[in-house]
Amino acid sequence: MQRHQAFKYELIPTGDQQRQMRRFAGSCRFVYNQALALQKERYERGEKRLGYAGLCKELTAWRNGAMPPSGRTAAWLADAPVHPLQQTLKDLERAYANFFAKHADFPRFKKKGQRDSFRYPDPKQIKLDQANSRIFLPKLGWLRYRNSREVLGTVKNVTVSLNAGKWFVSIQTERDVTEPKRPATSMVGIDMGIIRFATLSDGRFIEPLNSFKKHQQRLARYQRAMSRKQKFSSNWKKARARVQRIHTRIGATRRDFLHKASTQISQNHAIVCLEDLQVRNMSQSAAGTTEKPGRNVRAKSGLNKSILDQGWFEFRRPLDYKLAWRGGWLVAVPPQYTSRTCPCCGHVSADNRKTQAQFACVECGFKDNADLVGAINILERGHRLLACGEWAQSGRSVKQEPTEATQAQAA
Repeated sequence: MQRHQAFKYELIPTGDQQRQMRRFAGSCRFVYNQALALQKERYERGEKRLGYAGLCKELTAWRNGAMPPSGRTAAWLADAPVHPLQQTLKDLERAYANFFAKHADFPRFKKKGQRDSFRYPDPKQIKLDQANSRIFLPKLGWLRYRNSREVLGTVKNVTVSLNAGKWFVSIQTERDVTEPKRPATSMVGIDMGIIRFATLSDGRFIEPLNSFKKHQQRLARYQRAMSRKQKFSSNWKKARARVQRIHTRIGATRRDFLHKASTQISQNHAIVCLEDLQVRNMSQSAAGTTEKPGRNVRAKSGLNKSILDQGWFEFRRPLDYKLAWRGGWLVAVPPQYTSRTCPCCGHVSADNRKTQAQFACVECGFKDNADLVGAINILERGHRLLACGEWAQSGRSVKQEPTEATQAQAA
């Protein structure tokens, strides 16, 4: 089987290379915005949207001195490598496809300083020298990087990005691996929470990291200092850099925690059952409108902040592919009534969980930790989904259409 994997490193560029990378990132952002503006203009005139080939012809004209929609000559685009510019047009085409498939919102214009990056899609133009910790990229030359681990597989493409004043390179590779043999044979259910980050059906649990909460006061102090500076002044830019560094540390520590937790679980269990939580809907604001203001806004705001601080969805993403790498499966089960259902008698009632931490069945008197009960119910639903594509609700079985994944897992 083939495995696609990315290896990310921090670059150590020279001053001239940093200036060149900023120009290339700005060129890609300019091409994206001009192509998006051109598509909007054509739509307003009732013309058909240009495809990737048509946009490439427009790009060639812009590089040769033709006027883009902004009305200013863009002949300076010829100084940037052409393949990253063409890749930007592919990104715009994919953004339109995701919009029409209702997978994303309508494409928006890119802003300077937000996710500045560019990609080299042609592996023939890339040279990787791991022994000397350097990589060759067109019109940039050899760049040194902090070699923290070995790159495995054949290089397919390279993405250069800027984050909090530091440049990073992400090397996408492809390699053939043997079909994984699952060393573990156990199956476990996981209940996600705030007091406990993850509670497993075998009784173990993982304490939350709360990376944002740990840096919240320091972040607020620097944000207040930044708000007192004249916008876009030198002192304002320094204050913004300090705020960016704190956000970077928060994100890095959270990702490190989630990767370690997902690795530990994927190594010890063959099948993991997880709630199919809609985190975006769960963390929506409760402020309401002027005519209909929301209730308990402060409490809901704190809950939203805690939910987003845990990184539930980001935990599910690496857990899914790490289980697949090791020959396991991730089963997403419906989350309805998992915390209100008694695992002994199947009675469903809101009175079963009158407190956040304790579960007490009003029907049979069963008592246990509420998160553990939820994990046990999630494991039971995972068994039902794998066996016949159904799950328990209110003491009865509700049939669901088994997907191709669940059919393969049951087989």
